[in-house]
Amino acid sequence: MLEFLPKELREGLEAARKRNLTRKSRLRVQVGEAVFPILRFWQGGFALDAALTPNMRGLVDVYDGSRHVFQCLIITSTNENGELICDFKRSTPIRDRAPLDYWRDENAPAGYLPKA
Repeated sequence: MLEFLPKELREGLEAARKRNLTRKSRLRVQVGEAVFPILRFWQGGFALDAALTPNMRGLVDVYDGSRHVFQCLIITSTNENGELICDFKRSTPIRDRAPLDYWRDENAPAGYLPKA
């Protein structure tokens, strides 16, 4: 349907769509000091604006606003329709505390009272 529209109008619609996706999403990728907004995010990857982003590969940090959410290992990145599609091998969630090395019972008491 869009192929019947003039080229300038199609480019304007595409720019408005990208601007809307960038504005809606708070997710961003940080590689060193460079920061790139994420247009779409799914289970095995994410999409970035190809005009703003170089080809990526390796370990990157994903933020939601100012909160560090994931650390991802990008294995491939391809250009498709003006988007840089990045597929990652692993996505490790960032935790604010160290993981437990034992199983914690969910019905365990919060604390013990000392003997009187």
